[in-house]
Amino acid sequence: MKRCLVVIPTFNEADNLPKLVPTVLGLGTHFEVLIVDDNSPDGTAGIVRELQKADSRVHLLERPGKMGLGTAYVTGFKYALANGYDYVFEMDADFSHDPAELPNLLARAEKYDLVIGSRYVSGVNVVNWPLRRLILSYGANVYTRVVTGMPVKDATSGFKCFNRRVLESIDLDAIHSNGYAFQIEMNFRAWRKGFRLFELPIVFVDRRVGQSKMSKHIVYEAVWMVWKLKFKSLVKGKRY
Repeated sequence: MKRCLVVIPTFNEADNLPKLVPTVLGLGTHFEVLIVDDNSPDGTAGIVRELQKADSRVHLLERPGKMGLGTAYVTGFKYALANGYDYVFEMDADFSHDPAELPNLLARAEKYDLVIGSRYVSGVNVVNWPLRRLILSYGANVYTRVVTGMPVKDATSGFKCFNRRVLESIDLDAIHSNGYAFQIEMNFRAWRKGFRLFELPIVFVDRRVGQSKMSKHIVYEAVWMVWKLKFKSLVKGKRY
């Protein structure tokens, strides 16, 4: 079985990880977990170190402060490539992404290069979100699709599986976006390079505990990112 690394960025997720990490590891010995923690004041890193004592498939990278979701994933991607993993997953720490879907993402990744857990490919599959946030998310994806031409209905999803060859082809040092913009940029770069993308229907459930990391800056960054991607792709073609 190919080696799989589930990258989970964290900031104050001490309540979720003791349940989430064992659940992921219980899916099979080929699954491993990497927590990228941004110096959480609630002791998240300490909890991960305790989990490491029980299972060597738990890995931890600690960063000095809150540096953003995108840079956390890039750090995790580089770790995965350096340590020989075949498939690399993105996943939230708050159970909004159902761990039971990881094997389904992996199964599709045997055929496709990037598999996206999609909230919008088969209608709208979101639970417990305020209507305003749902409209914002859905509208952002329509906007992204219209501007970039990328045939993805949920370009802002943070639940996905990359074949390592996709990450090897992308200049990770050139990725500086965060939040929605990061997800859009990674999808766009993979698509422009000719990789096969697939959207797997999932049900997204709002976080059980803790606070959302959503901010106005994340939204504004995504608004401008789509135009930046469009422009650079016109200039550089498939190299971007």
